[in-house]
Amino acid sequence: MGLSAFSTLAVFAGLWLTGVELNITAIMGMTMVVGIGAEMTIFYVSEFILLGREMPRRDALLEASRNRLRPIAMTTLAAILTLMPLTLALGQGVDMQQPLAIAIISGLLLQFPLVLLVLPMLIGLAPGRERSAE
Repeated sequence: MGLSAFSTLAVFAGLWLTGVELNITAIMGMTMVVGIGAEMTIFYVSEFILLGREMPRRDALLEASRNRLRPIAMTTLAAILTLMPLTLALGQGVDMQQPLAIAIISGLLLQFPLVLLVLPMLIGLAPGRERSAE
């Protein structure tokens, strides 16, 4: 849950910046962000492990980032664009769901660079077996 904890901070910041109170729907959104972030992390790490069997560690990190960039960007962008009308409170009855949308969008905005930039750096700093180029 390491990187997901930072996303929860982004949720609180997003709610504070928009002046929306924390309620049960915002907490549901925070839970969704943690789940989506965990999924992104799992797919990135599994990609890195597969590539790490065939190439040096640094190259595997870069290739995994390249391979996961499009799916992560598309997931993030689709969620943000879909939830934008709720965030902007467009339409009737959206007041109840607005905190959920704000929570998800603010969490994903931070989760995106965390998975693609910070996670590879942390994995690169961790001690590991270096595969020699054959």
